[in-house]
Amino acid sequence: MDIRIHTTFLPHTRPEASLAFYRDLLGFELVQDVGSGEMRWLTLVSPSQPDVRLVLAPPAADPGISDDERRTITELMAKGSYQSIILATSDLDAAFARIAGAAVEVVSEPAEQPWGVRDCAFRDPAGNMVRIDEVG
Repeated sequence: MDIRIHTTFLPHTRPEASLAFYRDLLGFELVQDVGSGEMRWLTLVSPSQPDVRLVLAPPAADPGISDDERRTITELMAKGSYQSIILATSDLDAAFARIAGAAVEVVSEPAEQPWGVRDCAFRDPAGNMVRIDEVG
């Protein structure tokens, strides 16, 4: 069986701020921008993994979501506990210095974790947890 990650989604609340974070700061490339205003679906890829897509989407845009569910999603996003992504780099210290220098919310500085990786963590403009693992 050949199963691999093709696309993953994260919510955004401000498309331009999310583009500034993922494209301008982290170096992802914007390959598709669909919609208008706050109702935009932004598809990005890492230059080193162009076949894996990250789609930044409006939260709770599904018409089947109730008002209560929409409120819950909004509350969880505000706390930074709704979604997360783990990225990887070979030079964690350089990545941390670049990102921390951009005045984003730092959750944790580079450190060895008990689960066996060295990583750091930030919040993106929508409050999503962004962890970065150091890989060889």
